[in-house]
Amino acid sequence: MDKKEYAVQLKHSGYNCCQAVLCAFAGEAGMTEDELKRIGASFGVGMGCLEATCGALIGAQILMGIKKYQGRTMLRDAAGVLRQFESMCKATLCKDLKGRDTGIVLCECDDCVRNAVTIVENQL
Repeated sequence: MDKKEYAVQLKHSGYNCCQAVLCAFAGEAGMTEDELKRIGASFGVGMGCLEATCGALIGAQILMGIKKYQGRTMLRDAAGVLRQFESMCKATLCKDLKGRDTGIVLCECDDCVRNAVTIVENQL
């Protein structure tokens, strides 16, 4: 099973979107699935419970830091991940992705998770 589908499977097994993205890379991140699950525990339903950044995007950003940080700023990398996610999903805020205020879903959680995993795979 590829990482994208493994992450979606985790999402359907009780993991939030951030945890699902993080845990799909457990071996490569040099951390256990349990450690990554703990790190992502507070980012379910978007940071701030639908109000802010999608948990899948947060997971992708955390992974970029784990894998690429070398003592220098990561702002350019982080901005690139954000732009790619927004291009693929049409928004970065959970409330916008889920259409909370508009009734129009821009990207389902499963696809946000898949897209975040794809971005991390492409960056690493």
